[in-house]
Amino acid sequence: MTAQETPISDGLNAAPASSASLRLHFHNGERLGPGKIELLEHLARERSISGAARAMGMAYRRAWLLIDDLNRMFAEPVVKTYPGRSQGAGGAELTPFGVRLIALFRAAERRTAEAVALQLRELDEALNPLPLARPASAASPAPAPAMRNADAG
Repeated sequence: MTAQETPISDGLNAAPASSASLRLHFHNGERLGPGKIELLEHLARERSISGAARAMGMAYRRAWLLIDDLNRMFAEPVVKTYPGRSQGAGGAELTPFGVRLIALFRAAERRTAEAVALQLRELDEALNPLPLARPASAASPAPAPAMRNADAG
């Protein structure tokens, strides 16, 4: 279970728990969600964009674009890169603001999960235990086109 999930199951049955997640939509059109934060957490551990991308099963270019978006999104940089240092010493690291960004997002995520827990439980209990069968085309809709500014998660 990830940090953004609010478990609803009592653990006695095999049904997956319902959850809530947080995605921030800033007034300037930028977005920040759990995917970009997870990428930053992997970057902190791996000390490289390619290592973080591998850890998430993501293409290097996608990870690089997301990090570039994050660095442009805020007045302070989130990630500092070291071109040419990929041999041993690590090619990227979080800035102090990047560390703070993760902490702020995860704290907001926990507070959001706590705030909606009762309503989510009520909605979870109101679910139809036997969902209606859907046509094959409705069960797996075509994925939305990828957007450069889309969150990684």
